[in-house]
Amino acid sequence: MTGRLRTIAFGLGLWLALTAVLVFILLPIIAVFTTAGPAALIDAFGRPEARSALAVSLRSAMIAIVVIIAVGTPAAYLLARGEVPGRSALVAIIELPIVLPPAVAGIGLLAALGPRGPVGGALIDAGLTLPLSETAVVIAMVFVAAPLFIRQAVSAFAAVDRRLGAVSTTLGVSEARFAARVAVPLAMPGLASGTSLALGRALGEFGATLLFAGAVRGVTETLPVAILSTFGTDFEAALAMGAFLIIVSASLLLGVKILEGWFAPSPVR
Repeated sequence: MTGRLRTIAFGLGLWLALTAVLVFILLPIIAVFTTAGPAALIDAFGRPEARSALAVSLRSAMIAIVVIIAVGTPAAYLLARGEVPGRSALVAIIELPIVLPPAVAGIGLLAALGPRGPVGGALIDAGLTLPLSETAVVIAMVFVAAPLFIRQAVSAFAAVDRRLGAVSTTLGVSEARFAARVAVPLAMPGLASGTSLALGRALGEFGATLLFAGAVRGVTETLPVAILSTFGTDFEAALAMGAFLIIVSASLLLGVKILEGWFAPSPVR
């Protein structure tokens, strides 16, 4: 085989691999929409149980995102400075929920914060019960989604030129003021991308929520959990709710790509 033929064969192999990946990913997504259809989507969300699950998902996810940003932003800023002892180990611990099976995350939260857990028992003595409450849904969402935000935020803060901090120090600007006025605005594209990814992960959370918070309609039954509940009795309704989550996830991903395009550095001419 000549060199030209080998080059053509190699290129053809690459395109075949890419086509196989795209078909594998798109086929189930397209099947959801073609099977359910717009009418089924509208009909599904006309039902009280679907609207209730959607409300729980959106409300819990919004609260979870606020908590993630409030705690994750300063934590990411500290880690990005590179002055923390054992930084690599700490980052690995924070990213662990990304690779944990959802069932393990849920059973771990239940073991720690449930009635028999070291923290859960103390909370019950204080009159607080987390499992089977909307607070448990928020906690599960924070647990699985926070690492995505923090990972993105660390990279965004690490990309801020350190010389700016040194200059601000010589001018008598406190580090807190530098972080608020300089570092956060410069890192905003990465923070916004991390927020979108975390929000999508929170809305799609299923395993940890089901095991830790349960599936109480109107209280802890999120949209992914509602899909499981209706799967055996109304397949079209389950497909319609799945289609809605696909639309939300795709919109969030598109938003991330737009942000990355807006803030991408211009090519040097």
